[in-house]
Amino acid sequence: MPKSLTPQLSRLKEEIEGYARAFGLDFFETIFEVVSYDELNMVASYGGFPTRYPHWRWGMEYEQLSKGYEYGLSKIYELVINNDPCYAYLLESNSDVDQKLVMAHVYGHCDFFKNNFSFRHTNRRMIDDMANHATRVRRWIDKIGVEKVEDFIDRTLSLENLIDQHAPHIRRNPDPKRAEDEMKSNERVEGFKVDREYMRGFINPSEFLDSQRKKVEDEKQKAKKFPERPQRDVLLFLLENAPLEPWESDVLAIIRDEAYYFAPQGQTKIMNEGWASYWHSTIMTRRALKDDEVIDYADRHSGTMGTRPGALNPYKLGIELWRDIEERWNKGRFGKEWDECDDLRARRSWDKRLGMGREKIFEVRKHYNDITFIDTFLTPEFAIEQKLFVYGFNEKRNSWEILDREFRKVKNKLLQGLTNFGQPIIEVVDGNHENRGELLLAHKHDGQDLKPDYARETLRNLQSLWRRPTCIITKYDNKGVLLRFDGQNHTEKKIDL
Repeated sequence: MPKSLTPQLSRLKEEIEGYARAFGLDFFETIFEVVSYDELNMVASYGGFPTRYPHWRWGMEYEQLSKGYEYGLSKIYELVINNDPCYAYLLESNSDVDQKLVMAHVYGHCDFFKNNFSFRHTNRRMIDDMANHATRVRRWIDKIGVEKVEDFIDRTLSLENLIDQHAPHIRRNPDPKRAEDEMKSNERVEGFKVDREYMRGFINPSEFLDSQRKKVEDEKQKAKKFPERPQRDVLLFLLENAPLEPWESDVLAIIRDEAYYFAPQGQTKIMNEGWASYWHSTIMTRRALKDDEVIDYADRHSGTMGTRPGALNPYKLGIELWRDIEERWNKGRFGKEWDECDDLRARRSWDKRLGMGREKIFEVRKHYNDITFIDTFLTPEFAIEQKLFVYGFNEKRNSWEILDREFRKVKNKLLQGLTNFGQPIIEVVDGNHENRGELLLAHKHDGQDLKPDYARETLRNLQSLWRRPTCIITKYDNKGVLLRFDGQNHTEKKIDL
């Protein structure tokens, strides 16, 4: 069971929290609990929520984490939950320098959770709601049976990415009542043109106008789409329209709710980890480190920042980009004058001593996510300095190798991997395809084809919820293809796009 802080850890917490606030970090109350490595692996396997609903997936993740720790392949140093108050876990076997580093890192995360716009709409009482979700699932298990509920959770978890991650910030559909009123106002039926007003009632009797209005309404209903516009939140569409049993609707709503809670963490992985790393580095090196702790701290920090060849480490990329932004705004390396300077020697020695770096990174922390962060602040100079490149598999040489170092391609590759978490964008375009009640989806093709096996299994799981054949329009080799699953067989048909 988690333990409360020892007197020594309480003193360290008070010290690190004081440093964090002195540097301007603003966070919710943060509660630390001490756990063993086995308990930490258990909590991590539940996504940080030990009260989460029962499912075999958590056991599988626990086994992976435990083996990674036992074989010396991985170790969890910190785990923090976006909540008010924030909860964080400390490994009881850590040394004091490790605990201080973890605490400083956690306060960086907590500041980011509280202030970044992506988390503005997240549930700040998710710990309580997770417990409620678990209670609801257990009740259905007692009533329906564990195998039936667990099988349904298996299928819905495979669809949990079919949400609209920007929905909390964007109103894609107009207000239904207002749209209906506007439509009615635009559908006034005037009848035949009348030159003399006193003849209007004879030429356009009320019975005739009523019949004309009915024709307009019938034509409108025939032309009306279902849904009226493409809907990216596939799970919501299923909740509102699929023939689900009450227990299925309840479980699907839980999966969707939790998917939206975790979505901002995926949208800000580089920024969030970089921000926390920036602040643990700043607090430790400028305030908290003792002379005899420097070597141990350097070992832990370098281990976190280490990057395998051909891999992307969000901690490393994030902290270096935050530092680059701070340096550029301290030296005035931004704006029209800087952009128009072609003198390489002048650019290297450029320093207007503006001292605006710290103010700028706090501003960026509030208003950006990973995509806008990379798109706005990644520069050619930074890419060269950090040795960023595009790599891929060379079929002629049968090996992985560097394909390109050109800045634009490097940046596009990064952005492509971050857009929609690097996953395909899928939308519902027709809930009554060909007037047969079939569900039609569309893949917004961005240059990456759907994986055929993933597409088939996704259609299978969607069909099990829709209870009718399910289709998706996509492209292979720049040619339109309609994939369809009718509950028994998968088929493909070429179509024109």
